[in-house]
Amino acid sequence: MLRTHYSNEITEELNGQRVKVAGWVHEIKDLGGIKFLWIRDREGIVQVTAPKKKVSEEVFKLIPRLGSEDVVAVKGIVNFTPKAKLGFEILPEEIIVLNKAEKPLPLDPTGKVKAELDTRLDNRFMDVRRPEVMAIFKIRSSVFKAVRDFFQKEGFIEIHTPKIIATATEGGTELFPMKYFERDAFLAQSPQLYKQMMMATGLDRVYEIAPIFRAEEHNTTRHLNEAWSIDAEVAFIESEEDVMELLEGLVAYTIDYVRENNERELKTLGFELEAPKRPFPRLTYDRALEILMDLGKEIPWGEDIDTEGEKLLGKYMIETEEAPLYFICRYPTEAKPFYIMKYEDRPEICKAFDLEYRGVEIASGGQREHRADKLVEQIKEKELNPESFEFYLRAFRYGMPPHGGFGLGAERLIMRMLNIGNIREVILFPRDRRRLVP
Repeated sequence: MLRTHYSNEITEELNGQRVKVAGWVHEIKDLGGIKFLWIRDREGIVQVTAPKKKVSEEVFKLIPRLGSEDVVAVKGIVNFTPKAKLGFEILPEEIIVLNKAEKPLPLDPTGKVKAELDTRLDNRFMDVRRPEVMAIFKIRSSVFKAVRDFFQKEGFIEIHTPKIIATATEGGTELFPMKYFERDAFLAQSPQLYKQMMMATGLDRVYEIAPIFRAEEHNTTRHLNEAWSIDAEVAFIESEEDVMELLEGLVAYTIDYVRENNERELKTLGFELEAPKRPFPRLTYDRALEILMDLGKEIPWGEDIDTEGEKLLGKYMIETEEAPLYFICRYPTEAKPFYIMKYEDRPEICKAFDLEYRGVEIASGGQREHRADKLVEQIKEKELNPESFEFYLRAFRYGMPPHGGFGLGAERLIMRMLNIGNIREVILFPRDRRRLVP
């Protein structure tokens, strides 16, 4: 291998030993009789120090000929010394140029010269070389690991549902159509129907982490047309509160995991991630509207809470409750999909909830209607055709237990966790209304 150690793996125990490091040329300094080369890898930066009297003539002459972002490998001796910026240096025995970078560069990976987001996304391969950007995606990796760890500990089974579907999950206005041989089909906007069907199989605690596709014509800082959803469904629940407790546990576990395992990345971002306070407050929809009314924002009963309303509520909950995370529950039935269970005593209210994080909805869920006859009624109430859902309804006719679940937006969770203003910052290659490449 061209590398034996990443930059953060070089410790004092290696002092005086030979190592190989590799990465991109970050900076060069030529002081005549001594030359410095800083190499950047995914874990940090290594200083290579080349005094004329201590290195070969070939190595000494090569360093000034290197350019920013050239790819190099260095073999040399570790020397721990307080004179080095990083506390240690590599005295090079050999430098191999693996590839030269064209000039001019499309952007500055050091971050000294700022670039617009579109320029950065057009050149994402180089943008991610910036330590602050790389830190985001290391944290993203930790988030997905934490999610899987949590579900496994809770006895869940990972499933994978189709992403080419025959009918809409929540209506046809947000679907990407496609030709499936001789038939029309769509990209899946949610695994909702399939994960509910799994509740009839006996695999009564399931989760899925997968992309979803929504043809929403939004051009905002919190919407994507291809996003990653963390979905779960669990059977034999007593109420939607069981699902809310599960979601709360998942989010709290994930935040704590990042706090404990990504200290370096959080420091790189200059961000202090607060420990989640449990339990997360529960606001009813009615109470949320009352708070908004007091804040001068009126929303007619039955309508969803818009972006402005979410922001106002988020600010209110942080200032009055010190709660960046909170639930809104007991929504009007008309505002939620057909598969949510209604309250028997108040059918205009359903057992749905949203989870908000710093004034942005990051998850939705609830208890599902598991009785086939009721489900057919609710499909008709939404002016949908039950025949289009026959494959789904069959699972409800042969023994479906009470169940519920949620869908958690991975990008929205990461975006709000790190208090980042634009969702495109937390996904490598965002797909939105205008962006199809890279």
